[in-house]
Amino acid sequence: MTTTTHDADAGDHQPLLKRVASASAIGTAAEYYDFFAYGTAAVLFFGQLFFPSADPLVGTLAAFATYAVGFLARPLGGIVFGHIGDKVGRKKALVITILIVGLGTFCIGLLPTYDKIGIWAPIALILIRVLQGFGVGGEQAGAVLMTAEYAPPRRRGFYASWVQIGAPAGFLLPSALFALLTALLSPAQMLEWGWRIPFLLSLLLVIVGLFIRLKIDESPVFAQIRATKAVESRPVVEVARAYPGLIGKGVCAKLIEACAFAMFTVIVLAYGKANQLSESILLETMIVAVVLEIFAIPLMGHLSDRLGRKPVYIAGALLQVVCIVPFFMLLNADNFWLTQLAMIVVLTLGHSMCYAPQASYFPELFPTRVRCSGIALIWQIGSLVGSGILGLLAVKILQMTGGHYYGLAGYMIVLGVISAVGLWLMPETAPQRRQQEYQDWHH
Repeated sequence: MTTTTHDADAGDHQPLLKRVASASAIGTAAEYYDFFAYGTAAVLFFGQLFFPSADPLVGTLAAFATYAVGFLARPLGGIVFGHIGDKVGRKKALVITILIVGLGTFCIGLLPTYDKIGIWAPIALILIRVLQGFGVGGEQAGAVLMTAEYAPPRRRGFYASWVQIGAPAGFLLPSALFALLTALLSPAQMLEWGWRIPFLLSLLLVIVGLFIRLKIDESPVFAQIRATKAVESRPVVEVARAYPGLIGKGVCAKLIEACAFAMFTVIVLAYGKANQLSESILLETMIVAVVLEIFAIPLMGHLSDRLGRKPVYIAGALLQVVCIVPFFMLLNADNFWLTQLAMIVVLTLGHSMCYAPQASYFPELFPTRVRCSGIALIWQIGSLVGSGILGLLAVKILQMTGGHYYGLAGYMIVLGVISAVGLWLMPETAPQRRQQEYQDWHH
């Protein structure tokens, strides 16, 4: 067995690395912009606008069901765009996905509501969510892959983690817009037309992201296998045949991270609403924690280069398992500083410890010829189970428990334990923590 590294090659690509990371991060920001714009609107507005019901919680449940529908389309998108990324090229897949995701978000801002067109309003919303989910299926997996393949191996954790900053950035933009609009407009104005503005403004992010992505070059390692005609003809079939166990364990690893970000930034709003907690305290502390996570993510990426991907990731999963019950207890105090402490521990620290290493860890698990397909399957199946289904279950759990947190905490504890076990069974991939690079990083 021979080994290959691309430390030497990486030096040649350093001038392009920042541009590639920026292009990838903006796409990730667009994905999470949609995620949080819809999540916020689902809690605050969509129950009334698209799913009118005598019981506000039933309307919110229906809005979150539509949220979950978008996740159902993600694995299919992962298969299709994983195939495109492995067979045609990473760049082409990324250009298509940002257009689908971004234009879908924009179109939500144009939708007539239930009182205008009746049942066709929720139907149209569902169709757009399915289309968006299909596009998102290939978006972030391709984004982290592109940067990871440009990055030098011994700094891959650090450089690839910069793509993940797109998630907190994508949260901050719609959150800030909704907060500003809520301050400037009356509740009636927000319900009538103000909710549309964050969705319509998403078009600006798409235009910038598309412009940057069109300017970047194809991944050097993919260009190499294409030049040698070593491209896999059926990458999704091949990765499922050759690496079923690795994909299954990778999905398990993804669960806690996907659950955590949804829990601490979207579901927590529904929990606060059910328990009459201060909405302003939740939003303000959440924003502070997310801003801090922008700085925590590259730090955790750096630590994954030094300590290994698995130790950082497992520590983050276990931190969230241990802290989830105290998190809700602190929230129930309805005190700004206690809520802020809770948010920093689970979101700034716990989530970033899982999220940052993913960007380098998942790409390092697979050979180049099936890498995009392998990552997409892990990412989107894990996101569907960890985050998409949670969106539907969370409101139902709150209904069944009378607003108590133990159902939500139990759900997260189970996923956290599953993730930790899955990670324990997976191989370490950080070059500093193993004797050699994967022999087929290039091949």
